Amino acid sequence: MTVCAIGPAAKDRADGTDEADGDEDHTPPAPCVITADGAYAARLARGPRPDTWFPERWTLDGPEPYAVPLPANQPEEPGTEVQPLADGRVLVRRPVQDLHTFSLLYPTDPGTGEHPLGAVECPDEATRLRLLPPAPCGARAYALAVGRYTTAVWLVAGGAFGPEHLAEIPGRCSGGVWLDRTGRMLALDREIGGRTKTVVVDLERGGEVSPLLQIAAHSDDRLLLADPDSGLLLIGSDAPSPGEPRLGWGVLGSTLPVRFPESLRLPGRTLTPFALQPGQMLLPERCAVALRIDSPFGSWVGVWRPADRHLHQFAAPEGWLAGTGLWTEDGVLRLPYATRTEPCAVARLTAPPPAPATAPDGDPDRGPARHSDRGPAEFGEPAAGSSCDPATTPPAPRPVPLQEAPLGRLVTK
Repeated sequence: MTVCAIGPAAKDRADGTDEADGDEDHTPPAPCVITADGAYAARLARGPRPDTWFPERWTLDGPEPYAVPLPANQPEEPGTEVQPLADGRVLVRRPVQDLHTFSLLYPTDPGTGEHPLGAVECPDEATRLRLLPPAPCGARAYALAVGRYTTAVWLVAGGAFGPEHLAEIPGRCSGGVWLDRTGRMLALDREIGGRTKTVVVDLERGGEVSPLLQIAAHSDDRLLLADPDSGLLLIGSDAPSPGEPRLGWGVLGSTLPVRFPESLRLPGRTLTPFALQPGQMLLPERCAVALRIDSPFGSWVGVWRPADRHLHQFAAPEGWLAGTGLWTEDGVLRLPYATRTEPCAVARLTAPPPAPATAPDGDPDRGPARHSDRGPAEFGEPAAGSSCDPATTPPAPRPVPLQEAPLGRLVTK
């Protein structure tokens, strides 16, 4: 794998679909990517013809959201990735045969300005390259190149001389979760020997790798989300029920066992967490979690806290860019959506207040999950049967592996 610099002429690229489509990475592409501070979002929007696409930047930190189209000299392909930076520019990754080119797009008058950054070459057709989630600082962007036996982490925007190779990790990695506010500690789900465990990569120490999730010897353990303020971790693992992935939660740096509450286990539905409430310093139990709930009848939104005993369910707004959203510190969930009449809009959903007290035995996860058959009907409407009772960043500590408790204590009723 090599890196090369490109000039303006490299904007013209060969036609073809992204080879990353359909790979074995367990990280699905997001229909919309939001900066860590919530100021900007970016997505690929459809052009005048059904088979054409162009990058679109959304500004979210003003009184009302608005979109700015950023079309380049030619339409983009569905395999193209976009990611906003904190200064409003949009990073675009384009696959060009065995190259992945990177450029920064920005609005000009008229048209779209484009600043080429360089390219990463992946001569092995088995290598899959994709962008990692936005860095907490918003000034840099990273990519993950998954090869046959190793995985490379690249700095693709924000460096001094184009794409920069940062680390080479043994094994095939997926996921990608930032554990601190500085963009130093990156959690990846690494597959070795047929099992997947989450490891932490220290980008300031040459890619030094240490374990994070090792719940059971024969389980597949993945980190889904992390909040640096509260330390809350959302985890997917089949440790409590081999062969059946379950959602659980733990606390970064804690030696307490991972819990797998029954309230996050809905038969016939798939729950995917996508946003954690920031600002809950040292209070992981009160941190609100937003989840996408998928069923044969459609998708809607779930809201849950570790301190609560039930999953709150609400209808998503029409045209929701499913699986994307952002919490405010005061508990308002912002959900981007686009329709013919509102091509750039954000719906706001206020989280139910935290439960006033835990269960008598001190276990906040007790109690059966309650849910409706079809889900809510209108945005903001609770599902039938769901509980809606009103009622400068210091360096992150090195994570402690969550592997201390016997399996028998992992499931809470």
